[in-house]
Amino acid sequence: MNPTVARLRLLVVLLVAIFAIGFVFVRAAGPDAPGPGDTTPVAGGDSDTTTSTPGDTITTAPGETTDTTAPGETGSDLPPLQAVTLELVFDGFRQPIGLTAPAGDDRLFVVQRVGVIRILDESREMLDPAFLDLTDRVLAGGIEQGLLGLAFHPEYADNGRFFVYYTDKEGRRQLSEFQVTSTDPNRADPDSERVLIEREQPPEATDIRHYGGNLLFGPDGYLWVSIGDGADSRNQGQDPNTLFGTITRIDVDGGDPYGIPPDNPFVDDGGAPEVWAYGLRNPWRFDIADGLVYIADVGHAHQEEVNVVSLAEGGHNFGWSDVEGTRCFHKQDCNPADYTEPVLTYLHNDQWTEGEPHPPGLSITGGYVYRGSEIPEIAGTYFYSDWVEKWIWGFRFVDGEMTEHEDWTQRLGGEVGQINSFGLDGHGELYLVTHEGQVYKFAAVR
Repeated sequence: MNPTVARLRLLVVLLVAIFAIGFVFVRAAGPDAPGPGDTTPVAGGDSDTTTSTPGDTITTAPGETTDTTAPGETGSDLPPLQAVTLELVFDGFRQPIGLTAPAGDDRLFVVQRVGVIRILDESREMLDPAFLDLTDRVLAGGIEQGLLGLAFHPEYADNGRFFVYYTDKEGRRQLSEFQVTSTDPNRADPDSERVLIEREQPPEATDIRHYGGNLLFGPDGYLWVSIGDGADSRNQGQDPNTLFGTITRIDVDGGDPYGIPPDNPFVDDGGAPEVWAYGLRNPWRFDIADGLVYIADVGHAHQEEVNVVSLAEGGHNFGWSDVEGTRCFHKQDCNPADYTEPVLTYLHNDQWTEGEPHPPGLSITGGYVYRGSEIPEIAGTYFYSDWVEKWIWGFRFVDGEMTEHEDWTQRLGGEVGQINSFGLDGHGELYLVTHEGQVYKFAAVR
C-alpha cells in the first residue's frame, strides 16, 4: 500500500475514535452537568465541598464562611432594611399613658391618664364612644396620678376579662378587673368592676407621687404589677412586707379576690406573699421577654437605672432607698454589691460631666423588647427613653451581658416629644406614646 494512503487512513480512524469518545462523554454528563467554577460532591458523599443554592453558606476555608444571601437580607422574604423610623399613627389623644392590645388583635387600645381608654381600629381611626370611661372614679390631679395601666387576660378573646390600675378619687391606688360587654367587642362594661387591690398612700408619704402602675401578664399566666414606694422611701423601699416599691405577682384565676403563685419568693415567710421583688422607687414600666424581666426605676437625686433579672428567680432587693442606682443613698455605709445591681445607670443633668458614656437625663421611661415580625433585624432590642431629655436608647441583653448599647434618637428621625410610655400591639410590634398626644410606631424603611 502506498505509505501516504496508509497514513491518511490511520488519521481518519483516529478522528472517528476521538469523535465517538467525546459524544459518549457529553451524553453521559447530561444537560445538568456543572459549569465552570461549580463544585460537585465526590462519590460517596465524603467531599468537603458541595453544590450550593442562593442563600446557602458554603465552607471555603477552615473557620471561614461565604454567605451568598443578598446584602441587607435576613433570610426572610423582606427587602433589605434601609432604616428604622418612627411613623406617626395618630395625633390628638389627651395625655396617653400606655398602649396595648389582646394577643393577635389588630386594634390598638390607648390608655389616657385622665381615665379613658380609646380604641384605634385596624385603619387607625379612633372609635367613638370610648372603650372604657372611668373619669367618674379616677383622680388625675397630679402628673403621676390617673389611669396608669391596662392588661388583657391571655384568654381575653374567650373570656373578655381585662385589668386596670388607677388612683381613685380618694387618692388610693387600685387594681381592678373589668369585663367587655357581650353585645359590642369595642365597649367595656363600667359596672363590671371587681376590686382586687386597694391601698392608701403610706401615712408618712411626703407627696402624691410614685404610684408605678404597669400591668403585664407573664408567660406563666400570672398578672405582674409595678407599684411605686408612695413617696415614703425610708419606710417602704426596704420592707418586703409591704406592696409599696415592689414588683407584685398574683394569680387572677384562683383565690378570692386573687391567688398567690406557689413559687413566689415570700409565699411562706420573709415578706408579703404577693411580692416578687422589692427595693424600687417608682418602676415606671417593665417588660418580660425571653426569660428576662426588664425594670426601669426612676431615680431621685443622682441616677436613673435599668435592672435585668431572670424570670426564673424572684426575691430580688434592688436597694432603694439604701442605694440609688450604684450609689449609697439613705444608708451611708452601704455596699451596693449587697443588692441586685442595675445593668445600666445614667446621671442626672446636674451630676453629668463631659465624657460620660451616656447622655444625662432626669426621669427614665422604661420600654419594651422588640419581638415583632416586621423588623426582624432589631429583634431582642430593648428600647427606653428619658421623659425630660426626650432621647431614645436601646440595647440587647445576651448571656448576662449588655451589648449593642447605643443612641437611637437620630436613627429614628430625632426627638418626638416627652415619651410617656412604650407599648406593644397584639403582634409584638413596638409603639410609643407622648405627653403631647401622639402615637408612633417603630417602622421599617425597605
